[in-house]
Amino acid sequence: MSVKILSITLLLVSMCVCCHSSEDTHGRHPGPVPPCCPAVTKGNMTADVVGQIYHELAARGDCVKAIIFDTEYGQLCADPDAQWVKDLIAKMKKV
Repeated sequence: MSVKILSITLLLVSMCVCCHSSEDTHGRHPGPVPPCCPAVTKGNMTADVVGQIYHELAARGDCVKAIIFDTEYGQLCADPDAQWVKDLIAKMKKV
């Protein structure tokens, strides 16, 4: 087998390996997946919130701008413009 054919074959094989391995991470980044809120609750859920921690989430892709609170049932995505959310954050910041 000539060196030219061998070189082309190795090049094609290495391109296939690179393309195949990049498919596994396409559209993702290394590390934990950031939270996403596709929608927010509008009702007052103050009574369900546990702890004094919240996270602000910026809108990106299918995720809307939200404040994430912890509840005993999991995470709650709340409307950052809702008055009850603003009041709860202010109360948490005082503590």
